[in-house]
Amino acid sequence: MERFLEMLPNEPAELIREDNHFKQLGLNIGDYQSADAVVDLLLDHPKLMQRPVVVRGDQAVIARPSELVEELL
Repeated sequence: MERFLEMLPNEPAELIREDNHFKQLGLNIGDYQSADAVVDLLLDHPKLMQRPVVVRGDQAVIARPSELVEELL
């Protein structure tokens, strides 16, 4: 998963969904600024991963907004 994070142009924390589930768990996004912390969180709580993510070659984007996919392709 670390390689996957390296493919994204975003900061690691941007792969985390700060939704109701995130809030119910009492989490703080400030605790997830490193790739290792994000990987650990997403392995424990896969529902918190931003989706969709599109991968092409050695690049990836979080496809929100969808125009980011067009730029990748």
